[in-house]
Amino acid sequence: METAAYRWQGRDLSLALLVQPRASRDEVTGRHGGRIRVRLAAPPVEGKANAALIEFLAEVFGVPKTSVTITAGQSGRRKTVVVRQPRKMPDWLRSVEDDVNPGQ
Repeated sequence: METAAYRWQGRDLSLALLVQPRASRDEVTGRHGGRIRVRLAAPPVEGKANAALIEFLAEVFGVPKTSVTITAGQSGRRKTVVVRQPRKMPDWLRSVEDDVNPGQ
C-alpha cells in the first residue's frame, strides 16, 4: 500500500510532491508513487519553478504566498511543501487519495 501524499500537522498541511517543470500549463495530474504530481509551465532555472509552485499552491489553497514553504527538495523534482492553515481544499486533494484507496 502506498503512503499518503499529504498529511495534517495540526492546522498545517504537508504535501509530498513530484514537480514537472516546463509543462504546457500549471496543474495537478494525480499521483506518481507516493507523491502528488504537479506540472508547472515555469522552467527549472533561477528558482522560477519553485516560485511558480508557491504561487500555484497559494492560489489553490486560498492563502498568501508567505504561507507556502518548500521544506525539502529545493533543487530537485521531489519536494515537500507545507501550507499553513489552508482556507480552501481543492477537489484534487481528495482524488489523489482515492487513486490509492478506491471505494473508500
